Amino acid sequence: MKRHLFLGALILVGLGGYASDLFAADEPALAAFATVQKVFQSPRCQNCHIPGDAPLQFDAGMPHAMAVVRGLDGKGAAGLPCATCHGASNPPASYGPHMPPGAPHWSLPPAAHKMAWIGLPGDRLCQMIKDKASNGDRDFAALIKHVSEDKLVLWGWNPGGNRAPVPVPHEVFVSQFKLWAEAGGPCPAVGS
Repeated sequence: MKRHLFLGALILVGLGGYASDLFAADEPALAAFATVQKVFQSPRCQNCHIPGDAPLQFDAGMPHAMAVVRGLDGKGAAGLPCATCHGASNPPASYGPHMPPGAPHWSLPPAAHKMAWIGLPGDRLCQMIKDKASNGDRDFAALIKHVSEDKLVLWGWNPGGNRAPVPVPHEVFVSQFKLWAEAGGPCPAVGS
């Protein structure tokens, strides 16, 4: 163990200023990831990216009423799919502020790929986003397409009712996601 630490230290010393340049090159990408984390851990995203099988609702992330559950495919339980209450778009404002919101293919991630990030520190969230085994087999190009174009993702910026939208403008989020991805998706230090 001591030998490995010694060799690692020698390599860093041998790299000299180059090593600090490598770490400095990640700084803009890590700052971009901070924006990605802020979006992913906002109520609009967290309420569906849950560790259990019951979605959350409202800005406070309260357990969903009526014992709603994920189901294997993420579209609800047999006999009570999400589409029972959630339409393809938000209802008109005249229906009142507490009507179920809607977007195309309203659902949670499937049980096999929950992508649950409530309370995760940045390093673990970063790894989860990039892990194709847990993100639905998406590479960076597919992730960028998902956050840029998916109608359910876009709903977060126009949630209707009295719901707060995602706290970062969509175009800023996408540009920061791309910056982070194009740098290879560096992750923050452990526990940050």
